Amino acid sequence: MGNILGIDIGGTTIKGGRICGNRIVEQVALDTRADEGGEVTINQVREMIRQLRNDDTTAIGIGVPSVVDRMKGVVYNVQNIRDWEEVHLKAILEMDFHLPVHLGNDANCFAYGEKIFGKGSGFEHFVGITLGTGVGGGIIQQHRLLEDANCGSGEFGEIPYLDSILEEYCGSRFFTRVEGKTAHEVALAALEGDQRSVALWNEYGIHLAAMVKIILLVLDPQAIIFGGAIARSFPLFETAMREDLTNFTYPRSVSKLQILTSELENAGILGAAALCMDTHIYTYQNNHDYGFSSEKMAFADTGDAHPGSM
Repeated sequence: MGNILGIDIGGTTIKGGRICGNRIVEQVALDTRADEGGEVTINQVREMIRQLRNDDTTAIGIGVPSVVDRMKGVVYNVQNIRDWEEVHLKAILEMDFHLPVHLGNDANCFAYGEKIFGKGSGFEHFVGITLGTGVGGGIIQQHRLLEDANCGSGEFGEIPYLDSILEEYCGSRFFTRVEGKTAHEVALAALEGDQRSVALWNEYGIHLAAMVKIILLVLDPQAIIFGGAIARSFPLFETAMREDLTNFTYPRSVSKLQILTSELENAGILGAAALCMDTHIYTYQNNHDYGFSSEKMAFADTGDAHPGSM
């Protein structure tokens, strides 16, 4: 039985896993060595693949925290890894390992991971939002990850809001800026009954409602699924968020919208692996072409992607 690798590249840690069916059977974590960056970080990715792959590995999916040209497999302008301004990661790794490699933005990976492995499986249209230091998003339409021009759709955190952007009010910097504490610290205080912390989470919920309203107006999805560290505190801001949504222009849209939180463990790994799912079953051929058994199409080691790949 074949398996695929899912690799989640973060600014501090690279996490990877080998997935059989819908289960991670082996997992590895390595230092990104982001301060050294460049070829050093690429070598860390190579080392992870060497540790995880076996003779039955059929494909590799990789999530990165930046803009990605999905078709060419080029990563651009990674903020937290030195000298990753333009990295032709797909071509590099396919040359090294002779396996198809699929790249995607990490937030897009989260959304697609929810579609394949999580609560998104029951929805045709939904939006996945990661709430952490930053705010990222991925859009699923007609059961597929939205195929946009520059891998930039779903970046709701960059939308202008009040005196800044939504990310400054819906990510963890909201708490450090207003209270000088992390979101986790404010959550612990709120759970202990600290009224200032409770009020801060209510304010956060109102800001998040503004993002939900924008998503409703632009995409009108069946569901929004929140993930990331802040989503674990959903009970602390859910009531304020839902109360603020009652003044939305189209109340029927709000009443039909399902707002959920992810229950996926290792969502980054599973989401990266999910990028491989869209091209069905891979078989590596002796002539160094990659066959797609379901659509009878193939591409060679030129770095050109299959039309259906992420």
